Amino acid sequence: MHLRWILLSLLPVLLAFLSACEDEEQPAATATSAATPQAALTPASLTFMAGFKPQANLPFVGAYVAQEKGFFQEQALDVKIEHSRTSGEEFRFLVAGEVQITTADAAVVLERRAGDPPVPVVAVALIGQTGQQGFSVLADSGIETPKDWEGKTFGYKGSQPTPDYLAIVEAEGVDRSKIQEVRVGFEPQILTEKKVDILAVYLSNEPDTLTRLGYPVRTFDPADYGVPTLGLTYVTSESYLQEHADIVERFLKAVLKGLYYAKDNPDEAIDIVLKFAPEEEREHQKFMFETELAAALTGAAQENGIGWMTAEQWQALYDKLQRYEALSGPLADLSAAYSTTALEAIYEDGRLQWP
Repeated sequence: MHLRWILLSLLPVLLAFLSACEDEEQPAATATSAATPQAALTPASLTFMAGFKPQANLPFVGAYVAQEKGFFQEQALDVKIEHSRTSGEEFRFLVAGEVQITTADAAVVLERRAGDPPVPVVAVALIGQTGQQGFSVLADSGIETPKDWEGKTFGYKGSQPTPDYLAIVEAEGVDRSKIQEVRVGFEPQILTEKKVDILAVYLSNEPDTLTRLGYPVRTFDPADYGVPTLGLTYVTSESYLQEHADIVERFLKAVLKGLYYAKDNPDEAIDIVLKFAPEEEREHQKFMFETELAAALTGAAQENGIGWMTAEQWQALYDKLQRYEALSGPLADLSAAYSTTALEAIYEDGRLQWP
């Protein structure tokens, strides 16, 4: 009886020892899995204004998906999504502090910074690794190379032919004096009506629009001719970035996670786009999404992740704009036009760190 009493008295000690050994074998993460970084995040609100109407421009898609899938919420962000109604409206609201983050073409960021007065905007992620503009001709026009532009009529948008057009002309040895250059509006039908032979287009939508009208096109992409081009960026103001760097970082985490989700779930991504743009045609939005996604996965993004950008990319773009006199003047500090700080914080070896 005495021995039995001793064994019974030692049983709790033995069980405690075995339990402790079992706990030591568990992965360290198990003990802290309930505690997530979000628990320490300070809730914040901001307004994101997409730089155009609701549609499948890739930076818009990132925000749409982040909103619908709860990625903003995971970052303790309450994000209001709006869309620019007039050209340049987003910059006015950004500088006034009514909008915290918007989108803009990389070249436009430099143009605004070089303006008089300069607009203190900063690109914080580069989604389009190549530019938005191309040049379309009817597929049966016989125009197969830029050299064939000679003797033809070129229709351009804006106040003058773009640096991308001028760079192709120079790179391919095209005699510009043999091209009739005319300013046109924003309706691509001017090409189908043969009022022009070559039309400046937005690569992600107008070639598809023309094809859907029954006019297949051949499109020249400046990047294919060695022209340095960059596309859409996420943009904020200098003051907001300085004062709320953590919120910018959290916003980028959410929208970039949204883009990776869209990449892996394209049909669902288009469903989400159509919630924001119910009047748009699904197949056209799909074309836009796929075109811009392909452009987002090249260049610096291949190794470092969607949105990555380098000083070399911005320098090459700036040099091109300067060469073709597209800026009102030189920039005192090109590096102030973009910031990679948030990207460096949220990526590691090309992988988005989440949460």
